[in-house]
Amino acid sequence: MKNDPYASLRYREFNIFLIVRFAMVLAWSMQFIIIEWEVYSLTKNPLSLGIIGLMEVIPAVSLALFAGHIVDQKEKKSLLIKCILGFSIISFGLFYLTWPEATASMPKKIVLYGIYFLVFLGGIIRAFLGPTIFSLFALIVPKNIYHNAATWSSSVWQIGGVLGPAIAGFAINWIDVHWSMLMIFGCSLIALLSLTQITKKPILNPKIGEPILKSLKEGIKFVFTTKAILGAITLDMVAVLFGGAIALLPIFAQDILKVGPEGFGILRAAPAVGAFIIMFTTAYFPINKNAGMKLLIAIFGFGVCIIVFGLSSIFWVSVMALFLSGVTDGISMVIRQTILQLKTPDHMRGRVSSVNSMFVGSSNELGAFESGITARFMGTVTAVVFGGSMTLLTVIITGLISPVFRKLDLTKELEIDPKEKKSV
Repeated sequence: MKNDPYASLRYREFNIFLIVRFAMVLAWSMQFIIIEWEVYSLTKNPLSLGIIGLMEVIPAVSLALFAGHIVDQKEKKSLLIKCILGFSIISFGLFYLTWPEATASMPKKIVLYGIYFLVFLGGIIRAFLGPTIFSLFALIVPKNIYHNAATWSSSVWQIGGVLGPAIAGFAINWIDVHWSMLMIFGCSLIALLSLTQITKKPILNPKIGEPILKSLKEGIKFVFTTKAILGAITLDMVAVLFGGAIALLPIFAQDILKVGPEGFGILRAAPAVGAFIIMFTTAYFPINKNAGMKLLIAIFGFGVCIIVFGLSSIFWVSVMALFLSGVTDGISMVIRQTILQLKTPDHMRGRVSSVNSMFVGSSNELGAFESGITARFMGTVTAVVFGGSMTLLTVIITGLISPVFRKLDLTKELEIDPKEKKSV
């Protein structure tokens, strides 16, 4: 059957879902960039950038399994509304803490600790947000187009990742940090209004009221006994953990490349631009055949790009290295999301997504912390090269010890099942 690159976009609620996801990704990516800039401006200490990641990852990891249990027990739309409301309150709090007139009499440490605290609360929200979005996704489109929907959903995520850092960089320069935060609050309101256009979905978990410990044990057991899922998220976790050079971009922009906030925005957006382009391409040319080997090659290429970026002292070479890192990361993301959606039963999506967030989602923040620590003691350039080298080593080891993963192919699992057809 001929591939339809727009198959999932023919479903109205999926388009609304994309708007919600775009608004939230745009808001979250802008907020992270603006807070990175503000914190480094306050401290001039690379370790402070790592602490930002640590403050978010602690609650995100600690509550992940509990959040997955709750998501599988609750209606997804209502839960997502609560998550977005929580994010809106946090973004308004950061708007206040970056207001010079309001904080003029406050010691810098109080402002800094206040920012860390709100980032910590954001980590709590994120523990629930990821599994909720993952679960809602599967209730909107049929299984046979999960790969296409995953491509567009990931592409929208990357568009937000492109625009968020770029807008944040320019906004810091044009309207300052404080008023930039107000834009983030506006994005969350757009997400809330759009979400009202999606109908409530049935709760597909047949074990409502199941004891939490039994529920969590079942979710963890499923992930660790499903080799495709475990291999994909473990490989990506280690690669992202040691390839967390993005967290050090404020240092490269301010102290090494000396390009200011606008250059910082370009550097931060470059990986997302590369990822978006490759994701748009995969909508036309699916990469489900030999998915395991393609994932290994993509993450190896990611590691090479990180090393090149770390060694570069030329702005446009650095931009190109980050752009290509986004291309390889985009391939990895599409393959991983397709594996997760195909291999996960409907009643376990919240728990599986939570385990995934502990492995992969939180590795971004742990990677930021690792990069901050290694930059503090090794130096910024050495830390980035070390991280890229560890990524290459991880891919080589995984490829050697897991022939089953190397041979992973998703083509047959995406064959159309007439029973799963839904009306547009």
